[in-house]
Parts: sequence; structure tokens; C-alpha cells
Amino acid sequence: MIIVTGGAGFIGSNIVKGLNERGHDDILVVDNLTNMVKFKNIQGLKVKDYMDKYAFSEALAAGKFAHEKIDVIFHEGACSDTMEYNGKYMMENNFEYTKNVLHFCLDRKIQLMYASSASTYGGGLHGFREEPACEEALNVYAFSKLFFDNYLRRLLPQAQSQVVGLRYFNVYGPQENHKGKMASMIYQMYNQWKAEGKVRLFGEYDGYGPGEHTRDFIYVKDVVKVNFYFWEHPEISGIFNCGTGHAHQFNTLAKGVLKHFGSGELEYVPFPEVLKGKYQSFTQADTTNLLAAGYDGGFTPIEEAIAEYCALLDKTGGYYVYER
Repeated sequence: MIIVTGGAGFIGSNIVKGLNERGHDDILVVDNLTNMVKFKNIQGLKVKDYMDKYAFSEALAAGKFAHEKIDVIFHEGACSDTMEYNGKYMMENNFEYTKNVLHFCLDRKIQLMYASSASTYGGGLHGFREEPACEEALNVYAFSKLFFDNYLRRLLPQAQSQVVGLRYFNVYGPQENHKGKMASMIYQMYNQWKAEGKVRLFGEYDGYGPGEHTRDFIYVKDVVKVNFYFWEHPEISGIFNCGTGHAHQFNTLAKGVLKHFGSGELEYVPFPEVLKGKYQSFTQADTTNLLAAGYDGGFTPIEEAIAEYCALLDKTGGYYVYER
């Protein structure tokens, strides 16, 4: 059996889709469907079972999976709202929950891939390498991710099974609809154009001109490829960046969306006060360790990915549709 936590979420449902495409359907999806819109992400996918996140946590603690053969856990379940200020809630979701999954996997020698985050690099003043000298949390979301990464670092030398943390950079693509204000800027701008015939970006801030804030954007299909690469190489453990190694301005995204529609206006709005001091103006993954680990699957060019994603948004609203 394969377990995907956060399996009804953005990255998790794309992993489940990828597993189905490889012929796997012995999958337990774990999630919290309080945000009921997420059901659309797993509608049509082939899975063995579904379990609520809290029931899953209780089952782990009670030893209810003691006799199940589990090949791998893709742990994508977390609170991904970078504007969430409830530290207790964030640590319960992103640290304690992940810690429990980790120890279950270590005790049972089960492969584990888990979602870390590029937010652990803070403002990126010291680079984007997977090492403490580069790391700094600007908000409690980043702190929760970094705190777990450091917890894992202390245990890795004694680990007898694979554990891989992937520091996702700016992921975009199908099935992110439920994320609301946390969805990618491509999704946001697509819907802005549909509503108003124009798209909006932040104006100048932190030494960057209007729309010139720059991020490492990675297509969700490539994120799945990276996860599967490590799954296929159980001898590799560690924390790795999951980004393309190439940064693009938000202006590039806006132009791609406007090109898709063939018309429209790009408008710049004042940078929000609430984000000042908590915003990453520039990110770019250092992919040295990822490539040294042998990943050679490449990354989808951003112009190609934007065109493909916008076409799916036109056709289905951004959801995959499966043949019955």
C-alpha cells in the first residue's frame, strides 16, 4: 500500500494521479475535507481508501497499521497558509504531525518523502543552499518547516530507511483551486482577467521595480517527477531543493497569461504593508545537491507550462478530467 497524506490537496492529488498513471491504485488518501472543495481533486482517481487526517493520526498512535505492508508514504499534508499566525495550530500541523509520521516510517523502515519549503531560506540573503547558514524563518509557517528539517537532521545519521525532504519553491499548476489566496499567481491572474479583463501585480518594493519580484516557479508535474525519482532511489536520503534553478519575474507570468487571452491590461498595485518584512522578493533554488543525487528529469519551460495550465483552466476550470 502507498499512503499519500494531503492526498486531496494540490501536490498530493497530483502525486496520486501520477501513481495511477504508473499502474498503482493500492493507495490510502489521507486528508481533511473540512474545505469540501478539495473532493474535486480526487474525484475520478483510483484509490483503495480514504481516511480523515485526525483519524489517521490516532490510528498511527494506536498501532492500527502494524500489520499493513506499506511501501512508501508521500507526506504532503500540512497547513500551507503562509499568512496563518496561530503558531500552536501551525506547529501541531506541520511539526508534530510530520514528526509522528517520521517515527512511524523509521520504526517500520518505510520510505518517506515529505514536503518542506523554500520559505526556510527567508529573504535569501545568504543563498538557497540546503544548509543552516542560508536558513531563516520570516513567519511561523517557515519556522514550522525549518524546525522539522532540523529535527530530521539530528536523526538522519541513525536512520535505517529513506527519508527525503523536498523544499518546494513556487509550485503552480492544476488542482490548486481550493487554496484561495494561497494559490499560484498564474491561477490568480487567470481569474483576474476573466473577471476584469486585466491582471494585477505588486508595485515596487525592496529595491525591485513593479512586477520585478522574482521567484523560482516550478510546474507541479515536475514536482511529481522529483518525488518519484527519490522513491525509485531508496538509497538516497536528505533534504533537497525542489526548484528549477532558474528565477523569473512575476511580469513574465503576467505576460504569459495575457498572451493566452490575446488582450488585457497589466496593472500594478501598492505593495501591502502587512507583507513588508515577511516577503521573499527573490528565490532561486540551488540545484547542486538535487542534480548530484542523480535527478535528470529536467523541468518544463515556464512559457510552455503557463500555456498548458491556462488551456486546462479554460477547459475544466483547472481540474483533471478522467475517462470513465
